[in-house]
Parts: sequence; C-alpha cells; structure tokens
Amino acid sequence: MKGVSFNLSTRIEFGNGYVDRAGELVKEQGAQKVMIVTDEGIRRAGITERVEASLKKAKISYVIFDQIMPNPRDIHCVEAGNIAIAEQVDFVLAVGGGSSMDSAKAIACLVTNQGPIANILKPNKVKEKPIPLMCIPTTAGTGSEVTSFAVLTLDAEKKKTCIFDDKIRPDIALLDPQLLKGLPQGIIASTGVDALTHALEAYTCKCASPITDAFALAAIKLIAANLRNMMYQKGDEHAYGMMMGSLLAGLAFGFSDIASVHCLAEAIGGYYDTPHGVANAIFLPVVFEYNIPADVKKHRDAALALGIDPTGKSDREIAQCGAQWIRQLSKDLEIPSLRSLGYVEPDKFDMLAEVCMVNVSTPSNARPVNKEKYIELFQKTYEEG
Repeated sequence: MKGVSFNLSTRIEFGNGYVDRAGELVKEQGAQKVMIVTDEGIRRAGITERVEASLKKAKISYVIFDQIMPNPRDIHCVEAGNIAIAEQVDFVLAVGGGSSMDSAKAIACLVTNQGPIANILKPNKVKEKPIPLMCIPTTAGTGSEVTSFAVLTLDAEKKKTCIFDDKIRPDIALLDPQLLKGLPQGIIASTGVDALTHALEAYTCKCASPITDAFALAAIKLIAANLRNMMYQKGDEHAYGMMMGSLLAGLAFGFSDIASVHCLAEAIGGYYDTPHGVANAIFLPVVFEYNIPADVKKHRDAALALGIDPTGKSDREIAQCGAQWIRQLSKDLEIPSLRSLGYVEPDKFDMLAEVCMVNVSTPSNARPVNKEKYIELFQKTYEEG
C-alpha cells in the first residue's frame, strides 16, 4: 500500500467556444506581450485567428512563431526562445498539438533559464520558473496541456530527449472541442490512439496510483466509445468525448508514467521521424499483450473498459481480447504497420533497442524488459505487418 502525492497546479477551462476566452485569461495573468507558438498548418487553417482576435480585444500585443514541426526540434525551440527574449515576451501561448505545446514549454523555460538548451534537459534541471504558459490543444491526443514534461528531438543526433520538471506544467489549459472540427482523418486516428496509449500505459505501468487509475479508466472508456465515431461521423458529441478522454489520459500519465510502448515509439520517432501517434499505435497491441502476465487483473480491467464482453472468458482471455481489440482498432483507423512504413530497417533493431533501454520510462513498464526483449518486440511487431 504505497503513498500517493498529487498536486494539480494547472487551471483547466473546458467547453465549446472557450477558445474565445484566451485573451481575458491571459489578461488575468497580467501579461504584457505574448508569443503564440504554433505551426504553419494550424495558422493557414485560420485556427489562430480566434486566439489573435481575443488577444486584440484584451489589448494584449503578441508575436507569432509558427515554425514548429512534428517531433519538435530543439533548434526551433532555441530560435523561438531567442526571439521571445529579444521581444520581451512575458507569456507563451501554445496553439496546436503536442509538438506546439511541448515546444512552448521549452521556450517558456529558455526565457528565464538562458543558456544552452542542454542545461534544462533531463529530469529536474529547470532552475528558474518559466514565464507563464497557456496551452490550447487542437487535437485529442497528447494531453501535454496538463503534463510536466516536454519531448523534443535533438536535431543533430536524431534522438528524442525530454524536459521533465514540475515547473513546466502549463499554468492554464484551455480546451475547446470545437477546434477538433475539420481535422484530417489521419490526424484524428493517430492522435486518438496516442491518447489511448497514454491511458493504457498510465493504468498498467508500475507508477500507477488509485488517483491516476480513476483518470485512466475513465479516459479508456471515453476514447473507446468515441474515436471511431469521431473519425467517420465527426458528430459534436464525439469530439467532446475525445477531447475529454485525451485530457483525462494526460492527467493519468502525467502523474503516473508511460512505459515501453512509448520507449519503442520514441526510438523510431527520433531516428526515422515517424509521427508519434502512428508509432504508438504500431507498438501498442504487441506491448499490451507482452505485459499481460505481469498483471492479469489490470489488463483485464483495461480490456473491460475498452468494451470487451467478459461472458464465458477467464481474466487472461479477457485481457488477450483487449490486445486483439487494439489491433482491430488500428486496422479500422487505417494506421500503417511497422513493415508497411517502408523505411524501418530490421538491421537497426539492435541500435533502436539500445535507445529504448536509456529511455527514462523503461523501468516503469509493467513487465521487466531488457535489450533482448526490446529486439523481440521490434521483430514481433514487424512480422505482424
């Protein structure tokens, strides 16, 4: 019976049309000049326009940095941080998916922790509190709007690393389900399975607690009930359910951890630039299945939350059906397999397994995993494709 610590410092504002409140919320924080951190696609789609309008209404000046890429690069965070310092920015506002939000966390850090970005990487390296940060997610996937870490790609090394410190948890998470309207189906699919991965790993990993379990199970149920419908029907209620599911999954893994699915996904994401949600979806069923023996009851409960009918089945059989459910989900959502990506080379599995082994979340996996096991997981996933 282990103890639990829980301190949610992020203010959460959730509701349809809430994006128009961005300016008033920033003004409440006493900000004078804002940097909007986003990507070119979000800006071209006009999604930042409502945020800009609300800032103008609140008479708050702003600059925009829109060079964020998927699997965000350290070099762009440094560039934006230098601009923010030169422009005397005192508030950062992220609009976008996980890449924009993770980058915004780094940028807010660099304003107050000036120097090489290496100084703030790895756990608890942020000395000075970052300038205030608001995150407005435009996908239902990452949960980064409520977490205390930011995953970045070291551009020169083609490896992922992270900032991991409670100081970088956003001050405000502003979630508007209406922003999910019109998302491409591929983005809905990959970010949705990303959120499901967060919830499943948070629930089954070694760092789980009763509080994170509650968030995780609620998230699993919401995502399982709404993801397919959101992708193919796009009804307002499904967008609402998915955004709430993503938020709850973020709360779950943000105070628990992720595990080997992410270790595998981040390895190929750093080396091959594979989209993060796609990579998680590729490895999720194989790792879920591998972990069942470590905690049959928890994997059974997760499968029940996915909607598996338990009639006439043992706990292990229910859990195994959960793995099959996840496989079918990826097929329904047209997620590519590891083999079908076309660029992942089996002769790189040894090197990629070494990358997995140095990932800080490897010890959190429900079942012990070493380099040889990671190679086996890569191989099994590849063979299934």
